[in-house]
Amino acid sequence: MTTLTHILRSRRFGPLFATQLFNAFNDNLFKNAMVLFVVYSVYSSESAEAAFSALASALFILPFVLLSALAGQLADMRDKARIIRIVKAAEIAIMCVGAAGLVMAWQGMATEAVAIPLMLVALTAMGVHSTFFGPIKYAILPQHLRSDEVLAGTGLVEAGTYIAILAGTIIAGWIPVEASAVGVVLVAIAGYFTSRSVPPAPPVIPGEKLDWHIVRASVRLVRDTMHVREVYYAILAISFFWTIGAVLFIQFPPLAKNVIMASKEVASLFLVVFSVGVAIGSVSVNALLRGRVSARYAPASVIVMGLFVVAFYFVCRMWQADQPSELLSVMEFLAWPMASVLLLCLLGIAVAGGMFVVPLYAFLTTKVDPGRAARTIAANNIVNSFAMVIGSLLAMGLSAAGVGVSEQLLLSAAMCLISAWLGQRLFVAEQQADAVRASAGQSHS
Repeated sequence: MTTLTHILRSRRFGPLFATQLFNAFNDNLFKNAMVLFVVYSVYSSESAEAAFSALASALFILPFVLLSALAGQLADMRDKARIIRIVKAAEIAIMCVGAAGLVMAWQGMATEAVAIPLMLVALTAMGVHSTFFGPIKYAILPQHLRSDEVLAGTGLVEAGTYIAILAGTIIAGWIPVEASAVGVVLVAIAGYFTSRSVPPAPPVIPGEKLDWHIVRASVRLVRDTMHVREVYYAILAISFFWTIGAVLFIQFPPLAKNVIMASKEVASLFLVVFSVGVAIGSVSVNALLRGRVSARYAPASVIVMGLFVVAFYFVCRMWQADQPSELLSVMEFLAWPMASVLLLCLLGIAVAGGMFVVPLYAFLTTKVDPGRAARTIAANNIVNSFAMVIGSLLAMGLSAAGVGVSEQLLLSAAMCLISAWLGQRLFVAEQQADAVRASAGQSHS
């Protein structure tokens, strides 16, 4: 805990931590305000609601597939702190567009013809913004932190991200949509000002040229990154984890409304519990591993996550057998039989997920050359995002085919088995690499 508080107070980490908090908070305040308003106030069909939720997720993720290679190159070949300030300035303009869409929807002005497309454009632009910010928030850590602080810093970034998601989700579910419109602009401005205090982070290997051909650069980046076995399995395991997360987040709003028969505040509560759980798992695994980057607990963690997903599915099925006739408020939901079991299942899913994914991110920045750290994160983002888009399209297809959102939970549970296998392969690769490094060290001595 001393390491955590020390780096939080330092200028090497504090301003970056605050900036990424504002970033994650704003993403989720805007996205959830938009999705909850459309699901609860515009559409009245479970399939249409699930399809819109999936479309919103896919549009936010798509820029990661297309632009991550360029983002990774820029982050490794230019000053990372300067890029942060540029993207945070752009966020202010993007959120002004998004706020205009929220206000129009609130006023009922051309909601489906103009307001919703305007909000989706802003959401896609925020995806572009996060594509360029994402590689930096992890790749900058080895540049500003000592080697024994990197795992703690990664855990704090991951936990902070989910605390911000938690805050953005709570507020989106509880405040009026017009207040969200004002909030997203103010938070964007605050994020820009904190970004100005991030210390310079010049390129470790200067002088390389950018490849602006995004398809060629993406293919080359993934190919050049995946040859390191530890990184290869870490990226694949993270990709399956975020595919699972994408499907779950798509399902929560329509599941809360149509299966649990609960208000948008309860839908927000689901996302809150999930975010708190991942934050707990993110910090806990650092304590268990004592600062060492390892996939030791990855297979068991994601198996436990899958078991909680299955339990959550069965609780939803039992809930449907005694379903309320009207939407429940938060207090009515909490008083309903099995509500505590439902929330505990959600919490279990999230804690296990956080314990699974945090060490994997640390692999991406500690097992490669420091001059390629951002590009490694970018390659991870390309593969992750492609997998998440596939997950979003699959969820849309299942909804269109009439498969209920509660049944779609079993898809997430099945994917946990694949993630567990990949986590085990990563741990084996880690042990083999450690043995090679130990042998090399003995031969040099």
